Amino acid sequence: MRRLILACCTLLSLGGCQGAYYSMMEKAGVHKRDILAERVGAARDSQLEAKEQFKDALERYRSVVQVQDGDLEERYTALDREYRASEASAKAVRQRIAAVEDVAEALFEEWEGELDQYSNPTLRRASAKELERTRKQYTTLLARMQAAEKRIEPVLGVLRDQVLFLKHNLNARAIGALQGEYRSLQGNVDQLLRDMQRSIDEADSFVRRLQAPLG
Repeated sequence: MRRLILACCTLLSLGGCQGAYYSMMEKAGVHKRDILAERVGAARDSQLEAKEQFKDALERYRSVVQVQDGDLEERYTALDREYRASEASAKAVRQRIAAVEDVAEALFEEWEGELDQYSNPTLRRASAKELERTRKQYTTLLARMQAAEKRIEPVLGVLRDQVLFLKHNLNARAIGALQGEYRSLQGNVDQLLRDMQRSIDEADSFVRRLQAPLG
């Protein structure tokens, strides 16, 4: 029975029926708090993967514009492949962050609504305090994830421009004209990697707190 419920939950999640998905997961013993921890972990993992992908893309770009040896066509093809992989990584990051936002909103709405159900004022205050702490840390986490996400498009934009330019101008003269762009791209990528690492560190901290015993 539990397997059937979980299978239905997966279908509902894929179909975008988040409210029904959370209800069915609850029946399977998986609460919104657990789902939030899992989704934050998934968002962190997607940013770790994106970090490595953008490092690879930068190195591939360097190999095209700064390395003299090797076949230009092969190097361009490899750069184009890295650009497309970077686009896919960026999409995954955006989707993971959106999934975190969805369940966090549902969790905090439920948590706040349940405060009125307490008959014990001491327990109510303790729960309200924990809600406030969790929401505050989540706000910090979301801000850092979104800050890192906003750094992605400028990097993709530069890569996109270079790939499009080289597609029809694959010669030594054109490549020489692009060499000055490498330092600018490197600066953008370095800032992106720093922001992603801050987001990753905050995600680790948030998950640890979310999974810690209450008390």
